[in-house]
Amino acid sequence: MTRQRGLAVFAAMIAVVGLVCAGIFVGLGPGRGVTDEVASGLLGHGDEGSTSVAVDGTDGRAPGSGAAADGQDLPHRAAPAASGAWTGTWAAGPVGAEPGLPHGLPGRSIRNIVHTSIGGTAARVTVSNLYGTAPLYVAHASVAVAADGGPTAVPGTMRRLSFGDTRSASVIVPVGRQAVSLPVALGVPADADLLLTLYTPAPGGAVTYHAFARQTSYLAQGDRTEDTSGAAYAARSFHWRYVTAVDVSNRDAAGTVVAFGDSITDGIGSTLDRNRRWPDFLASRMRQGSYGRYGVVDEGIGGNQVLRDASAKRNGRSGVVRFGDDALARPGVRAVFVDLGVNDILHGHQLSGAPIVAGLKNIVRQAHAHDLRVVGSTLTPFGSHAGYDATKERVRDEVNAAIRAGGVFDSVVDFDRVLRDPYAPNRLAPAYDSGDGLHPSDAGYQAMASAVDLRTLLGTRTPAAT
Repeated sequence: MTRQRGLAVFAAMIAVVGLVCAGIFVGLGPGRGVTDEVASGLLGHGDEGSTSVAVDGTDGRAPGSGAAADGQDLPHRAAPAASGAWTGTWAAGPVGAEPGLPHGLPGRSIRNIVHTSIGGTAARVTVSNLYGTAPLYVAHASVAVAADGGPTAVPGTMRRLSFGDTRSASVIVPVGRQAVSLPVALGVPADADLLLTLYTPAPGGAVTYHAFARQTSYLAQGDRTEDTSGAAYAARSFHWRYVTAVDVSNRDAAGTVVAFGDSITDGIGSTLDRNRRWPDFLASRMRQGSYGRYGVVDEGIGGNQVLRDASAKRNGRSGVVRFGDDALARPGVRAVFVDLGVNDILHGHQLSGAPIVAGLKNIVRQAHAHDLRVVGSTLTPFGSHAGYDATKERVRDEVNAAIRAGGVFDSVVDFDRVLRDPYAPNRLAPAYDSGDGLHPSDAGYQAMASAVDLRTLLGTRTPAAT
């Protein structure tokens, strides 16, 4: 059988599995239109456009839980990450099905570049098909330390990933599920870039992705998964595809801090490839002080709302719904920081602060049920943003008044006061404005991280009044 015919047969098999699974797994349909990447043939040209975001499941079940196929035709079934001795060093919420790629990226090697917060001696990688429309077949996957911020690996660090009891180099991830690789021994540095590479040989379903990575990743034709050279990776991309988490084994680690929010936590407006989101600055502060034993993972999703499901726009399920998967399910979680609610005002059209406050209290109750402390922030100014009006400002003031009164979070960081212009309190200070009146600049994100009291963040939980 020729290689081309073999791939065609495999693609047909996958299509059949997809039809079988359609009655078992709930999938999200592909987006409309063609991305700049497909149209130009060189992925990653053009800016990152409007709001995007993520979700964590297609039916409200935690990844790896709930109904599934019998597994006989899916030998390496997806499984949730267990806490154990693992610590999160990087994470990103899947934002939905990538527009313009209804059949995936067949015949491509996808080299995602991600940035670590804490180091370790071993690593494992989570691969997600939460928004797929057919089973995801990954024939080959690897992890390596990036040499220079680009697609080249540090010599001696390339590791092949394997999955399941048979330690297979390939894995089939059912629709709506995720797969966690087996651990590989690797010296993972803190504050460094990793290469997470996947090869998908045949047409499949929609691509599960995170749109606003603020990080350049790469693609190559053919199976270049274990290439240490980046020479074949000529096509650029500003998305993370399929990968949603990296955990490390570190005997000295004390746990994981989850930053949970919207595009402001996602780092929109920060400098590309410089890791200047506010959770990045927070991780840097922790490494420089006495809190370097903690990992920090960024579960920000652009456009995300506390209350409304915005997954149809690839802005994710509501924060109340996705909190379990994107925060509580992270390994070794010690504390959660929540900055969420602006989009309920800007795009959810809430005319009162009370429902938003109730939703934030719901998130806190979920965390308290797992004995986790929640630090939260006030909602930041957007007075010079195109969507601003007096009604929206009134609602923001109502939410902030409730947060400052102390009945929502265990502790509060007043990001509103940190970022606002003292001469126009409804607006971002000019030095902290990235230019759109809503998202902070690098300096603004650094100011946010500097305002967090680390002793309070990682102190003893004090349940909020609910």
